[in-house]
This record gives sequence, C-alpha cells and structure tokens, in this order.
Amino acid sequence: MSPRFTILIADRNPNVRGFLLREMSREGYAVRPAESADELVRLARGAGPVHLVILDPDLPGAAPQTLLQELQERLPRVPMVLHTHDPQAAYATVPPSPDPTLVVEKTGSSIVRLKQVAAVLAAGRRAPPQPSGKQLKAFGFAYIEDILNPPTHR
Repeated sequence: MSPRFTILIADRNPNVRGFLLREMSREGYAVRPAESADELVRLARGAGPVHLVILDPDLPGAAPQTLLQELQERLPRVPMVLHTHDPQAAYATVPPSPDPTLVVEKTGSSIVRLKQVAAVLAAGRRAPPQPSGKQLKAFGFAYIEDILNPPTHR
C-alpha cells in the first residue's frame, strides 16, 4: 500500500489555512498545516513524504524568495503552488529552479484550481512509471490555466 498523497499548506490567515485543510482532507489527501515560515520548514524536515506544497508567499518569518529556496533544497522535485492575492509579485519572488512552481490567485473559487492541481499530481504519482508531477514538470513555471488546459502543438 502506498502512502497517502501529502500536502503541506502554509498560510498566515487561520481561516484560509483551515478552509484549505478541510477541503483537501475531504478529497482524501493527508494535509499538514503551517502558520509561519519556521513551522513550514520544520514540517518539510519532518518524517514522511511530501507531494505538494501550497504556500502563501507572505508568511511571517522569512522573505518569500529565501523561503522558496530553502524549500526547494529540502524538498527537491516537489511541486509548489504560490497561493496569493498578487500573482505578478509572486512570480517575481520565484528563484530559478528546474522544479515546478505554479501561481494560483486567491479568489473565492481558487480551491477548485488547487484541487485540480492536487488531482493531476496524485494521478501521476499513482500511475507508474510516470514520476510524481510529470504533467506539471512538462510545462515548468506557468499559470495554472496553462497546466490544466495545455495548448496543443501541431
């Protein structure tokens, strides 16, 4: 039996954090919440696999770029989603990396997009020999709409 698909969720707002925790748990994912950069880094060091990080880049305790670099070092090849009110500013904070980093704008319906990303990754993880996140890695750093509705190439 394979371990459950595990998501780290970090948001400074306890209401948003609780909502994401509840919604992703209902989808069957194991969820570990964090309210600060320090707590997120501690969870990233913890035991057990992590398959996705959903991160508010405005977490207290670290500059967004520094936090992303540390997470990329601790969780190589783990896709990260920046869940933010300001997507353009979030893009500016992403350090160069071969690992996929996506941006989802915080709106009343952003949970739909976050669930879609998790479902794509979880499906890829359970379908050997396809490595976790292959669908996302093929596109690298892009808006989530491009990931979920990739352009067709002729």
